[in-house]
Amino acid sequence: MFYTYVLQSIKSSKWYTGFTSDLRKRFKDHSSNLFGYTKGRGPFELIYYEVCKNEFDAKAREKYLKSGMGKRYLKNRLKRFLSLTGCN
Repeated sequence: MFYTYVLQSIKSSKWYTGFTSDLRKRFKDHSSNLFGYTKGRGPFELIYYEVCKNEFDAKAREKYLKSGMGKRYLKNRLKRFLSLTGCN
């Protein structure tokens, strides 16, 4: 199984979208500042994830969620969460 996920920086409220085969390890890695893009941008909160059967589907889903339509989908999907946290 592969996971497509969205993290939100608690510091800046910015989102980071990625995919992995081990969501717990990847989240721990991001939180430990081991990755270039998210290094120094933590701490993070996992705000969304999806499960895919294979890497190809997870990569395609990541690409979609990073697109304009994908960002709109996420904002609509997370509307209640975003209003509760004040991050619309």
